Amino acid sequence: MHEDHHRKSPGFFEKNDAFFLIFAVPSWLCIMLGSMNGAYVIVSIGAGIAAYGLAYFFIHDIIIHQRFKIFTRSNNTFIRVVRWAHKMHHKHINKENGESFGMLIVKRKYWNKVKNDEQRYNQRSTLT
Repeated sequence: MHEDHHRKSPGFFEKNDAFFLIFAVPSWLCIMLGSMNGAYVIVSIGAGIAAYGLAYFFIHDIIIHQRFKIFTRSNNTFIRVVRWAHKMHHKHINKENGESFGMLIVKRKYWNKVKNDEQRYNQRSTLT
């Protein structure tokens, strides 16, 4: 399902979007059944799954892939780092040699790359 996410196809939706159902159904069931039976640990598990899904949607679909045009011109360092890390994730079409982009906890090498680029840009702008 994730493969078509690495190959641009026509249309708004991808097979990758089906992961929403894979996480939403257990989340909803945990929250609903846990609430009905007073099993608040189960409700918490469902809420955790939902929180992860919301974070994934916000970071991956809105910030990284800009499927909704909200943060298209952001100069925020975290946004630039996570976009660069995800670009490296997309560098490999197949899962072999693929790279995890981290989503919320991004590897230090990506922070360093963005920081170095920023320093080079600032040095060039002070020279002109």
